[in-house]
Amino acid sequence: MGNLRSVVKAIEHVAPRAQVRLTSDAADVARAERVVFPGQGAIAGCMAALESCHLRDAVLAAVQHKPFLGICLGLQALFEFSEEGGGVQGLNVLPGRVPRFPPAQMRDPQSGQVLKVPHMGWNQVRQVRPHPLWAGIPDNSRFYFVHSYYADAAVRSDIAGETDYGIRFTSAAARANIFAVQFHPEKSAAVGLRLLENFMAWDGRG
Repeated sequence: MGNLRSVVKAIEHVAPRAQVRLTSDAADVARAERVVFPGQGAIAGCMAALESCHLRDAVLAAVQHKPFLGICLGLQALFEFSEEGGGVQGLNVLPGRVPRFPPAQMRDPQSGQVLKVPHMGWNQVRQVRPHPLWAGIPDNSRFYFVHSYYADAAVRSDIAGETDYGIRFTSAAARANIFAVQFHPEKSAAVGLRLLENFMAWDGRG
């Protein structure tokens, strides 16, 4: 949804010898050596698209054993439940919820200025723990975000990166062969391309 073409172009740029396929065919997902699950917009539409294209089971199979990268909604969909649209069940791969940024806490701690929602623009990502996808990316690098809801991971060991925007939220999650980010690496200049390059070389082990 939304950012598919730009993600494909970015991956082709960092891995020119790879065969990159944009697909809604579950058989393609099953055959792929690694899977990228991008998306932007509303979570309800994302989950409906997975169902209508018969991709839900293929995605759930991929997260079991293949190098898997979730981007934006591709991160949020991995959790149990999103508050968006009155409540939407996720894929329940990672424990946790996806609430909306709380208006009462949307203030810059330094200036007191009200922070706008959606969270849109560049912000720092603090690397909570080492991971192969952080290779060559300095801690507190700035990535590009566009979102009104955020991941609240229930298990601390699943958190690979955090960002502050009124509150502290999970901006990168990782478990086994899964790495997923709230930000858009395809829109994040050199550090974003480096993350995608790292993913394309990753063997799926943390």
